[in-house]
Amino acid sequence: MKNFIRAENISYTYKSTNGDRLALNGVSLSIAAGEFVAIIGTNGSGKSTLAKHFNGLLLPTEGKIFVDGLDTADEKNLQHVRENVGMVFQNPDSEIVAAIVEDDVAFGLENLGIAPEKIRERVDLALDDVNMSDYKNFAPSKLSGGQKQRIAIAGVIAMRTKVIVFDEPTAMLDPQGRREIISLVKRLHAQGLTIIYITHFMEEAAAAQRVIVMEKGKIIRDDTPREIFTDVKEMKRLGFDVPVAADLAYRLRRKGFKLPQKILTAEELAEALK
Repeated sequence: MKNFIRAENISYTYKSTNGDRLALNGVSLSIAAGEFVAIIGTNGSGKSTLAKHFNGLLLPTEGKIFVDGLDTADEKNLQHVRENVGMVFQNPDSEIVAAIVEDDVAFGLENLGIAPEKIRERVDLALDDVNMSDYKNFAPSKLSGGQKQRIAIAGVIAMRTKVIVFDEPTAMLDPQGRREIISLVKRLHAQGLTIIYITHFMEEAAAAQRVIVMEKGKIIRDDTPREIFTDVKEMKRLGFDVPVAADLAYRLRRKGFKLPQKILTAEELAEALK
């Protein structure tokens, strides 16, 4: 698969009067078109700072990042980069700009100068994608947190981006809202979108094809969810939870149960216990 995003030894320093803070320290990675990559890390690990480099919201202090072969540091490339890499943040209220749902989804398209008839078509399709067509004439203030987040995602879908970066999109949602969003993310990936998903919830990260673990501005692990999350002892040492089934299997093995080493899901655990 073609690498759509490539970071080459990037570092980023936040400048302030209280002293500079190094947030990224020599990060290199490639993300292929069509991948579903989760990025996890404790607070201050640099994961959100890295996410903002993927569509040029931040530019590296050192190193280079390329999107679709274009250097994000070159200003003339930024429109193409941002048309192809959309972002969804953790607080949907901060992303809503209009008083009516369909107008909010249309906002980005209007800024691109898309023809009105095309805007209507794209908005209707995007709302259908996120199962929010029945709410297109609602005021966003009347929606639940999960519904607002789906509206934010619809706005990105309508832009026809190739990549969506989710920066802790379920952090402010209840369990039902989280389930709705991760189900939608899986569906978008199945449709061919490249997904970069930043989360504190390990069950969500386990849905990805690949998990990147960050610590103190560096990538310390990059592997499949199975390899990452079934290494329970190491993950706990790093301060992470692991999916419930992997944790339970680990505890049962310590109690003497003869179970496979790489159990990740509840279904696999149930089958092993039979």
